[in-house]
Amino acid sequence: MKKVILLASGGLDSTTVAFSLVNDGAEVFPLFFDYGQHCVEMEWSRVNEVLPAAAHKPERCDISDIFFGSSSRLIKEADLWNDKVSDDDLYVPYRSMLFFAAAAARAQTMGIAEVYTGFINSNHAKEIDCTAEFMNKLDGLVANIGPVRFCSPFRYFSKAEVVQTAVQLGVPIGRTYSCQAQSNFPCGACPNCVERLNALGQPGILHPTSEVG
Repeated sequence: MKKVILLASGGLDSTTVAFSLVNDGAEVFPLFFDYGQHCVEMEWSRVNEVLPAAAHKPERCDISDIFFGSSSRLIKEADLWNDKVSDDDLYVPYRSMLFFAAAAARAQTMGIAEVYTGFINSNHAKEIDCTAEFMNKLDGLVANIGPVRFCSPFRYFSKAEVVQTAVQLGVPIGRTYSCQAQSNFPCGACPNCVERLNALGQPGILHPTSEVG
């Protein structure tokens, strides 16, 4: 059985990758990063709730000290009634680079050769480290460093295509959580929420009985 580490956040994309891996017979070791995000406890609870039963218990890695004092609204929660929040305010510098490096180190420590992520080709402002171009370059970089390889099966997917895959695999879509602006409920206005809602609203995407939340 193939063993893999999965960067798991409790969101739709990584959860769908988890279901796909289990469906293909892989042994999945989820790795969750606490980087000081304001919604960390919500994400952690969802990670433990939405992953397929066949996956291992998620491992939580605390790297929050690195972003201590950050002004990013992913770290410092905004008051949406009074604060104006732009896409650029949600950027966390080098976050994905840090995730990849830490996950690769953890994987090699565990004797695992593949790290899976749910990253899709992002159009969000400043999220240059979540694009297909970035991940393609990362592949070339790690090829010269060690045995660990990164796999991002949705790197060329739209959010609607991820939703379609999630429905086919029976992912509990309505229980996943990926809001960037609020820690307790989806705001419906941040880039993640808008992208998700637009995808769920695509004609023919959802079965009438699907749970969308």
